Amino acid sequence: MTTYSPRPDDVRFLLNTVLGAPARLGALAPFAEVDEALQAQVLDEAGKFVAEVIAPPNRDGDEIGCRFVNGEVLTPPGFRDAYRAFVDGGWPALSAAPEDGGQGLPAVLEAVLYEWLSAANHGLTMAPGLLHGAYECIRHHGSDELKQRYLSKIATGEWLATMCLTEAHAGSDLGQVRTRATAQADGSFRVAGGKIFISGGEHDLTDNIVHLVLCRLPDAPAGPKGLSLVLVPKRLPDGARNAVHCERIEEKMGLHGSSTCVMRFDDATGWLIGEPNHGLAAMFVMMNAARLHVALQGLGLLDAAWQKADAYAHERRQMRAPGPAPASRGSEAADLVAEHPAIRRILDTQRAWIDGARLIAYRTAVQLDIARHDADPKARERAQRWCALVTPVLKAACTQQAFHGASECLQVFGGHGYVREWGIEQVVRDARVTMIYEGTNEIQAIDLLVRKVLADGGAGMSALLVEVRDELEASRDIDADAQRRLAQLRYLTTTLAMAAAADPALPYEVADDYLRVVMIALLAWAWARIGRDAPQDARWAAPEAAFRRWVLPEFEMRLGIVKRACEAVTAQRAPA
Repeated sequence: MTTYSPRPDDVRFLLNTVLGAPARLGALAPFAEVDEALQAQVLDEAGKFVAEVIAPPNRDGDEIGCRFVNGEVLTPPGFRDAYRAFVDGGWPALSAAPEDGGQGLPAVLEAVLYEWLSAANHGLTMAPGLLHGAYECIRHHGSDELKQRYLSKIATGEWLATMCLTEAHAGSDLGQVRTRATAQADGSFRVAGGKIFISGGEHDLTDNIVHLVLCRLPDAPAGPKGLSLVLVPKRLPDGARNAVHCERIEEKMGLHGSSTCVMRFDDATGWLIGEPNHGLAAMFVMMNAARLHVALQGLGLLDAAWQKADAYAHERRQMRAPGPAPASRGSEAADLVAEHPAIRRILDTQRAWIDGARLIAYRTAVQLDIARHDADPKARERAQRWCALVTPVLKAACTQQAFHGASECLQVFGGHGYVREWGIEQVVRDARVTMIYEGTNEIQAIDLLVRKVLADGGAGMSALLVEVRDELEASRDIDADAQRRLAQLRYLTTTLAMAAAADPALPYEVADDYLRVVMIALLAWAWARIGRDAPQDARWAAPEAAFRRWVLPEFEMRLGIVKRACEAVTAQRAPA
């Protein structure tokens, strides 16, 4: 069974050559001394660590899984040692501020790290997956006392964190949250209620778990505007066990190495984060970071599936490939599976998605640091706009491709893919949940179109599309084609904004199609950028050709769906 192995050279090409990330990040004050050589060193060491330490226990994580024993969760064999090595190596603190025990490195390096971690061992990576978001949430909204008590512990991974949103009667409808928090004379709160689907709600990886719980104060207004955020630790400052209990762990389709817990808070002690009734604002700091990381999970899982399928296709022989005899045939009676056009289509198409989406995701991670640290307020505004609009696109598109692309990779194995021996079926199972958590992909599409694009009549999206258009060269045919599609998307956005004013239900009906149009347009931009700088060899030429042949045609299909829906609204509203 092929285990996942990161490929830093591919990442360096996208970061350094295509995006010019080292120079852009080096212009930001916190990273003035973080040059290309240092970034390369970090990536090389991260790649070795992931391959040698994180990947090996992945299979046991799936086959043995987490166990629930007397109210406690026991993680799979090898997980505790791997996580301890993760903490001892300083990896959780990669992008955290030095004053909090972090290394102060750019967010894009952390993004690459978590992509690789997810590819190598998705179950284990779920444990520290919310650390960055929890760190940012407490850093921006926590009191000085909470920062002093919890920030460095979370930054370094010494303590892990959860995000407790979902309740049994309410999934994405957070306005229905019933968990209560009652103020105490000492400034603390008593939290009572239950939460479900809590990743890492209980485990044996760390001594303490910091729960960030969305709840409602007694006098809070109804709906989402009445929600507050309370920090509830597993262990109180004096070391005593808090009234936080795991009632059970879910038996899941995949992600057996991660405990998904049903949690109960029995008047547990906690402390408010941010202002009363402003919990969503504080929580969204955590959620937005988590959504980018989920997109990277999708990329990592798709890459893991591709690596397994590609390795198998280059060792398994089956039938004769059509056309002239390939050099790999030699004296063999059958050709390598990789020589068959149907298999090459699968492999090259998935790689087209991996490479193109990586460029978009890495650019997004770079924009996060620009939004935080650039001295130019206009540059910060542009970066914030990019992150707000592109993050939901990445989350939805990358996770959908992770599942469907991994299923395609399973097809390369034939019947062998359906049995456990080769490990590809685990990737398919593990990938499926990424389309659901941190906001379902349907929620992401609605968030993009209804809450962000149409909120300003499409002006922000139009400005973003002009920004990427201007990075292309109209003299190159590929660039000109990408520019044409970006222009079509701008016009569609304007048309949709006008039609939505006449029919408020329309954006909800076409949100998914619109998000796909945006993703394919951005992929066209990405492959135009990659094609400009890539070596003229099969490594990059094959996936680029696959993108144009098998991915890009979706643009016209989705564009047509939205366009016809808008035209139908216009026709209905036209005077007789």
